[in-house]
Amino acid sequence: MHLHSTIPALRTALKNAGRVVFVPTMGNLHAGHISLMEQARAHGDIVVASVFVNRLQFGPHEDFDQYPRTFQADCDKLTAAGVNVLFAPTEADLYPEPQEYFIEPPAIQNMLDGEFRPGHFRGVATVVAKLFNCVQPQAALFGKKDYQQLMVIRNMARQLALPIDIIGGETVRADDGLALSSRNGYLSAAERAEAPRLYRLLTGIREAIRSGASDYAALEATACAELAANGWQTDYVAVRQQSDLTTPKVMNAPLVALAASRLGNTRLIDNIEI
Repeated sequence: MHLHSTIPALRTALKNAGRVVFVPTMGNLHAGHISLMEQARAHGDIVVASVFVNRLQFGPHEDFDQYPRTFQADCDKLTAAGVNVLFAPTEADLYPEPQEYFIEPPAIQNMLDGEFRPGHFRGVATVVAKLFNCVQPQAALFGKKDYQQLMVIRNMARQLALPIDIIGGETVRADDGLALSSRNGYLSAAERAEAPRLYRLLTGIREAIRSGASDYAALEATACAELAANGWQTDYVAVRQQSDLTTPKVMNAPLVALAASRLGNTRLIDNIEI
């Protein structure tokens, strides 16, 4: 695996490289990230990963400074996964001057996670657009666990006519159903045992809808009540249309159930397509 930290060196390395598939990350890699790297190989000639903890997408009281940095372990995992090129810029490399131009997503940035993390998707869209310009890939993979992020990036690529195929990678889960996440490491032993409840509730919502339930608000309220009864602090449980994450209004539209809830000091998100 070849490592580059500067944009000119990266572009030189990728010149005439064939079909480039890109997987951006913030590091602290786990099996979910590695699954994306492995999936990426099927979509092109060369797999490029990035590791960059993006300050722009963290709120003033979020965990930017505490976010785990495990660079050498990340490199070892990426090498074992067959990644060809790693782009690991410093903040000075990627933001050599204050970032004054931003990608401003539409209303989707203020719903669900965006309601509780103002400015988050603005920061995500801006850094991803910049990374796209650095790497210039033909395809990029984003995990479905961050479903709203995937929708923001997919819609951005479509509306800005970016020549990049945006591919959603399936969520990788532990044996008990918990979606793999870098933040799972913050959970205590007792919290880790409780954490799979979130996925079980989303699975229950899916099965209820498949069985004909259509009172989505009632399903959401029941799930929130069970979480509260077991010590969670819930931001949302929501049934939405997959296409734009708005409240379902089209008969038989593909749906997704999403949730974000805090267990102790750890905020967990998950979703399941219906």
